[in-house]
Amino acid sequence: MIATSSELITVLRQYNPWWRNASASDLPSWRRRAFHGILTWMQEPPAPRALLLSGARQVGKTTLFLQVIQELIDNGVPPTKILYATFDHPLLKLLGLDGLIKLWREFEPESDGIEYLFLDEIQTVRDWQTWLKLQVDFEKKRRIAVTGSATPLVTEGQESGVGRWHTLRLSTLSFFEYLQLKQVNIPPLPEINSLARLFDWTPAQFATVSADAAPLVAHFHEYLLRGGFPQSVVMGSVTAAQKLLREDIVDKVLKRDMTALFGVRHILELEQVFLYLCLHGGGILDMQTLCGDLELKKPTVNNFINLLEATHLIYKLPPFGYGKEILRARYKVYLADAAISPSVLLKGNSLLEDPIALGIAVETAFFKHVFARYYSRSAGFSYWRGKSDREVDIVAEVEGRLTPFEVKYRSQHTGAGELKGLTQFCETRQAPRGYVITREMQDFSILTLEKEVNTRTGKAPIRIAKIPAPLACYWLGKTELDELPGD
Repeated sequence: MIATSSELITVLRQYNPWWRNASASDLPSWRRRAFHGILTWMQEPPAPRALLLSGARQVGKTTLFLQVIQELIDNGVPPTKILYATFDHPLLKLLGLDGLIKLWREFEPESDGIEYLFLDEIQTVRDWQTWLKLQVDFEKKRRIAVTGSATPLVTEGQESGVGRWHTLRLSTLSFFEYLQLKQVNIPPLPEINSLARLFDWTPAQFATVSADAAPLVAHFHEYLLRGGFPQSVVMGSVTAAQKLLREDIVDKVLKRDMTALFGVRHILELEQVFLYLCLHGGGILDMQTLCGDLELKKPTVNNFINLLEATHLIYKLPPFGYGKEILRARYKVYLADAAISPSVLLKGNSLLEDPIALGIAVETAFFKHVFARYYSRSAGFSYWRGKSDREVDIVAEVEGRLTPFEVKYRSQHTGAGELKGLTQFCETRQAPRGYVITREMQDFSILTLEKEVNTRTGKAPIRIAKIPAPLACYWLGKTELDELPGD
């Protein structure tokens, strides 16, 4: 070992200030929604498993851990029963998991009662899967939470780890969380635990809420520019926020994590693929064109795209369908956050002056909100393409129920003539409800189409809820999941 035990424990004590009756410094009082889920799992786990918090770098995983630790101590847990370590630190990575526990127990002797372990970036440690499996199986007094910034933490070693950990996926900040962190004075808006509740509203309710919610529009546009990474939200200017996102988040993943975790050697080619996705985000990926433009082979590009998905920089959205319908179909790709593209492409505020780019940013932001809201329900997400190349941007499938979403972020009001793809999908798949995400606050209502579909209770007209994007993202990001979008 290149460091002595005393040098190692000095590092460990710096990460665990509560051992010397100090608290973690500069913890924000504001907490993400995921805080309560982590705390509940550590206090009263519903199953004998570890907790895996998975998400991109800089989305707030470490802060959440430290906030939960402080809450445990405030609730009476002895500080010496809590261990936090991050394997981003080279000495702790070298020490390994068993060495870490041994070192802890050399300086903080074991005693009766539950132990709480919080381990950051565990995927950088060798054989973490086997270690975690053994801990869950044989160390019943330990409650363990780990984080990872790459999907291999979930997929690699899945056979030995099945049933040993519960995954909580953390996206970038929702629009509601962004407003909270910015301490924006939010107008009094009604609570909506399911967007389906809007189908019961009166025209007067739509008019009142659209007027009350008007101040959200400017904040929503700034949210698209700054992004949902906590550090970028509190930066002094949009320019500084985008610079941080570009240099401190994206570059670190591309140039450090890809090499350290996956052994990628052709970083320049990887950057070119990512830049291409920034230019074409939200669209159906034409692999042949991409390969031709970048002069790369298809297996290489496929590998890079899978790695970008593994490190939570993109989402891949498959086509809707079954069997032969999707055998050779193409994926859509969304960036993990709407601000990534304008940050990487140095667009700054000019995004708001480009209707096409702004529409893609809104679609990206909305997809992230839908994905984050329903991910825990094992939802399936896809896009749909029907006859005459008519499309639906997003289809959520939860417990056998299909709910289509279309994003129409344009100045004019949205009528039935602009919703031919949504109408065709509802007809062919017998879906009585759909949603269109609009731009204008006044474009907020229920649109009843002339077409009818079969339901469990008989024939019913197709009804479309038109919801302004700021309101849709606000509600999806605020309330806990009580019901499905189509209920």
